[in-house]
Formats: sequence, C-alpha cells, structure tokens
Amino acid sequence: MDLYSKIIQGDTNELSKAITLVESTLEKDKKESQKLLSKCIQKEHNSIRIGITGMPGVGKSSFIEQFGTTFLRRKRKVAVLAIDPSSEKTQGSILGDKSRMQTLANNKNVFIRPSSNSGILGGVSNNTKDSIILCEAAGYDIIIIETVGVGQSETIVNQLVDIMLLLTITGAGDRLQGIKKGINELANLIIITKDDGNNQEKVKETMLDYNSIMSLNIKTDANSIPKVFKCSSHENTGIKEINIAAKQYIQRSKETNLFNIKRTTQKTYWINKILKEELGNRKYNELKQTNRIIDIENKIIKEKKNIFDLIANL
Repeated sequence: MDLYSKIIQGDTNELSKAITLVESTLEKDKKESQKLLSKCIQKEHNSIRIGITGMPGVGKSSFIEQFGTTFLRRKRKVAVLAIDPSSEKTQGSILGDKSRMQTLANNKNVFIRPSSNSGILGGVSNNTKDSIILCEAAGYDIIIIETVGVGQSETIVNQLVDIMLLLTITGAGDRLQGIKKGINELANLIIITKDDGNNQEKVKETMLDYNSIMSLNIKTDANSIPKVFKCSSHENTGIKEINIAAKQYIQRSKETNLFNIKRTTQKTYWINKILKEELGNRKYNELKQTNRIIDIENKIIKEKKNIFDLIANL
C-alpha cells in the first residue's frame, strides 16, 4: 500500500511522514512530495481552516486545547498545525505546544503537528499550505493553524484560512495603536484571554476599548466588524460562545459566496507566489504580459492540474 492510500485511510503515522516529506529540501523528496500532493488535491473534503494568532504569552495553546475540544463534541476530526519558533542553530521545531495540549493529543480524532517556521516572516512555514492539503486528504474536518505569535507581521496566514482569531490580553501595550494595521485588520474574531480571578475587571475594560475601536474599522467583506469576546481557558468559560460565533461567521461567508471567493483568491495568491519563486521575476512577468498566467491559474484551480508539471512544460 502506497503512502497516499495510507493517508486517506487515516494513518496518522503516515500523515506525519508525508508532512516531513513536503518539508524536506532534498530534491528527490520534493519530486516525491509533488506527486503525493497531486493525488491529495483530487480528494475533495469540506474542511474549515481556522487561523489562531497572538503575541507570546496570550495562551494560544491553552485556548486551542479547549476550543478544539468543542469540535470533538460535534464528532469532528481536528488537525492542529502549530508553527513553532525555529532553533537558530538547527532550524528545528520547539515541541512545546503538543505537551500543552494533552487532552487533544490523547484523542484518536486529533492530529497535532508542530513545525518550524524557519524564520518565515509571515508566521507560517513555506509548507504549511501543503500540510493543510495532506490533513484534508486524511479526513480532518477542522484544520487549526497556530502561528508563532510575532504579531503584525503574520498577515500571510490570512492566505491560508477561512477565519482568523486574534488572541490578546489586558495590558497589551500597542493594542490601541495601529489597531487598523496588519493582523488586527484581518481578524474576524478578537478574543481577550485570561478572563479569570483578579483580571476580570481589566478584561471588561479591554473589551470596551476593542469594541470602540473596531466600530470604526472598515472591512471589505460582508461579515464587517470583528466581534470581541472574552474567555478563560483555565476555567473553560467563553469558549462555547466563541465556537458558535466562528460557526456563524463561516455560515454567513458561505451564504454570501465569500467563502468560495476567498478560497479562490488564496489559491491564486499561492499559484503566483510559486511561479515567481520557480521561474524568476523576468520569466514570470513575460507570462503575465501575455496573459498566460490566467491560463495556468485556470488549469490549476478548475482542472486541478499540478503546478510543477505545468512549470516543467513552459
């Protein structure tokens, strides 16, 4: 039985091997991973991709532990792609997140994969997109992408997800400054964490601050102003309401066709990014001037052709 067959049967060990394969920089592994991804793309799966970001210390892993559990109660399969800071010497991945999600890690319907961001500014690794495709082929309904938490520079994650959750805490120094820039502008739900103990009054004040600023925020989609929530992962309060709000956001996106439009826009973004990287600016611009880029986009998006096969024939 080949690797693809094992993945679609839900073998998590083989799924881990496949992600390691797409992360490899060896030429022979790249060719093998491209063949594997071509098969996986053909397998349709109606997953939801959720981005979760926020500065270090806001409690992303603790939140995901509780948030992910709400999907398990609805009989969903959950994959968590946790993008960890890279080790400067080894470019390896710090595996702390998995140890902080014990409930999820011990559930047979959950797959957790910590991966290095290898210094990528966008907060997601180069191969996160491919890891999502593999997880979807393996039958995971909910794909959660936790980013490294460097703040405003993580906007590229928006090119991968259907909904973005921004986690923040009271006393975040620049929360009111530059609120309309970067990740804050892309957030669909803003969540103030650690709403427990002596911190609850400060959380209320922070919610008022955010609601005041967000009411002035200009959004381009029908879901409009980001909603602000509070929660305590420690006491498991507010999580259910956030899950419901996320579900409602996705439903509205699908009803207005914004869901499909965003997915297509994302595919177009990654197609052009890969073409530029593989062909160089000169060749890419030549193709663009003759409108051949549009033809390539259509073949990949509509006909599900392999981008690297198309590049080889240019």
